[in-house]
Amino acid sequence: MIPKYKAEDYDVAVIGGGHAGIEAALAAARLNTKTVMFSISLDFIGNMPCNPSIGGTAKGHLVRELDALGGEMGKAADKTSIQSRMLNRGKGPAVYSLRAQIDRRAYSGYMKQTVEKQKNLDVKQAEIVDLYKEDGLWHLVTRLGAVYTAKCVIIATGTFLAGKVYIGEVNYESGPDGMFPAIGLSEALKKIGLPLRRFKTGTPARVAKDSIDFSAMELQEGDSVTEPFSFSTKTPPENRVVCHIAYTNDKTKEIILDNLHRSPLYSGVIEGVGPRYCPSIEDKIVRFADKRRHQLFIEPCGENTDEMYLQGMSSSLPEEVQIKFYKTIKGLENVKVMRNAYAIEYDCVDPLYLTASLETKNGDGLFGAGQFNGSSGYEEAAAQGLVAGINAARKVKNLPPLILPRSSSYIGTLIDDLVTKGCMDPYRMMTSRSEYRLVLRQDNADERLMPIGKEIGLIDDETYADFIKRKEQKHEEIKRVKATYLSPSKELNAFLKKVGTTPIVTGCCLADMIKRPQLSYDMLAEFDKDRPDLSYAIRQKVETEIKYEGYIKRQLATVKKTEALEKKKIPDNIDYEKIKGLRLEAVEKLKKILPASIGQASRISGVSPADISVLLIYLNKGGSL
Repeated sequence: MIPKYKAEDYDVAVIGGGHAGIEAALAAARLNTKTVMFSISLDFIGNMPCNPSIGGTAKGHLVRELDALGGEMGKAADKTSIQSRMLNRGKGPAVYSLRAQIDRRAYSGYMKQTVEKQKNLDVKQAEIVDLYKEDGLWHLVTRLGAVYTAKCVIIATGTFLAGKVYIGEVNYESGPDGMFPAIGLSEALKKIGLPLRRFKTGTPARVAKDSIDFSAMELQEGDSVTEPFSFSTKTPPENRVVCHIAYTNDKTKEIILDNLHRSPLYSGVIEGVGPRYCPSIEDKIVRFADKRRHQLFIEPCGENTDEMYLQGMSSSLPEEVQIKFYKTIKGLENVKVMRNAYAIEYDCVDPLYLTASLETKNGDGLFGAGQFNGSSGYEEAAAQGLVAGINAARKVKNLPPLILPRSSSYIGTLIDDLVTKGCMDPYRMMTSRSEYRLVLRQDNADERLMPIGKEIGLIDDETYADFIKRKEQKHEEIKRVKATYLSPSKELNAFLKKVGTTPIVTGCCLADMIKRPQLSYDMLAEFDKDRPDLSYAIRQKVETEIKYEGYIKRQLATVKKTEALEKKKIPDNIDYEKIKGLRLEAVEKLKKILPASIGQASRISGVSPADISVLLIYLNKGGSL
C-alpha cells in the first residue's frame, strides 16, 4: 500500500485539464479563490483528441457566450485559427454559427501557458485515484499518495474516466490519444453515491498529407471576410489553410458491410451508448442504408504538421479494414494512415443528479462539467466548465449560484436540458434545441451576457467599456436608419430593379427598405449619404435587428410570459406525494429531479400541463389542497 502524506489545502480543486477543466479552473481562480487543476498529463492541457476545430452549428453560439461571460475559449480559438467560416449563411441570422479550423498544438500551448500564468491557480500533473469528504472538506488522493483538500471539487474528466479504447477485436484501457486512463476515480465516485454509466464516442483517423490526391477532391476555402469568436479580438483571424471534401461510394459501403461483424459496436463488445448526432461511418452505412454516398472533410491538424483529419469518418473497425475502405475513396487511393480511428468508452454521471448550478443535489460542494455530465463536444464542455467554476467559487464565498435561464443563452439551454431532461446518449448542442433562437443569436451574445460577466467579476472595465460603446453605436445607428428617407432617383431605382425589388416613387424609409428580402444594410450604402463608418459586426447587428424586428418583438413577448413560470419557485421541502391530483408518474419524476421552479417542472418528461396546473393551485393556496 502506498503511504499517504498531507499536501496543500485549496478552495477549489478541478480534476481534469481538458476544455471543461480549463474554463472551470480559470473562472474559479479569476474570482479570487485558491484553485488547483489536476491533469494526467500537462503536455495535453487543452488537447483536441477529436476534430481540430472550434465552433460549428450552435457550438459557435456557445463560444461567443463563453467569451461574453469571461471565458477563454474564444480568445484561444482566435489566436490559433488557421481557417474561419460562418456556417448556415443561407438559413438566416438566428442560426449563423462561426466555425474555425484550429492548429491543435498551438491551441494546447496557448491554454497551457494561460493556466500556468493565472494568479490563484496551481497546475499539477497527477492522477486522482480517490475522493472522499471528511471534516467538511473534500480529500483528493493522488496515485503517489499526496492528499489535497478542497472546499469544492469540480469533476471534468472528459473521456478519461475508466477509459477503454476499441479497434476491431482489440481493446485496452486508455484515455484519448494513447494517454493513461483514470481508473481508480470511478470506484471512488461510486462509493460516494454518484450514479455512473457508460457512454462511448469515437474519433477518425489521421493520415499523411503527401499521400492524398487533393486534385480529386472538392476545395473548401475559408470566408473572404472572417469574424473572430471573441468580442475583444481586434483583428479578425486570417485564413492560412484550405480544407477539402471527398465522398464514400458503393465500394466503401461494401467493405464496411462485409466486415460489420468485426466492429465492436455491432458484435456487442462495447457497452457504452454512442452519440446520436455524430455516428461512426459504420453506423451511417447501416442507419442510412439508402444513401449512395457520405461526405467527409479532409482537415489540417495544424500548420506545422502533415497530419490530416478525416472528419466524418470515425470508426472502430479493425486497422486493416479501415485502411482498405479509406483507399476506395477518390483521392485517398494511396493514403497512409498515421493514427487509426478508434472508439473510446468512458464513465459519466447521470446529469439528473445535478442542479442547474452543476452541483450535486445534496449540495456538498461537488460539481460536474463536460463529458462527465453526459455531453459531447469541446464547446459544450467549456460552457459547463465555466458555469461550474463560477458556482464553485461563489459557494466558497457563500454567494448564491449563477443560474442562466433558457431564455438567456444556449449555455442556459444546454444545462437545463441536461439537469431537467437528462440524456440517453452523449448530448450535443443544436440550434433546434432552443425555443428562443431568434433572440439568442451569436451576434448579440455580448448584450445578453456581458453585464452578467461584469457583475460576477470576470469581465474587466476595459472590455466592458468597449461593449457599452458598441451597444451605443448600434442603437444610434438603428435610430438614424429609422429616421432616414431615401428619395427616388434614376440610379436607386435602376439598382432596385436589378436586384428584383419594386422601385420607389416617393421618399421611402431606409429601415423599410432594409426589411425587403432582396436588400441588405450594406447593399444600400452608396445611396445612404449620412452613413457612419461602423465595424462589420455592428453593421450586421443593425441589419438583423431591423430586418427581423417584428419577429424579435414577438419572441421577446413569449420570453416575458415564460419568465413568470421561472420566477415561481418550488420550496425545497415540498412533499409531492401529499399533493392530490398529481399523477403517479409526475410524482415520481418530480421527486427525482426536484425542479427549482414551475418553469423547470413544466419541461420534465412525464409531467403534463394538468400536473402543472395542480402544482400551481397547490402553491398558490400556500401548500394545501
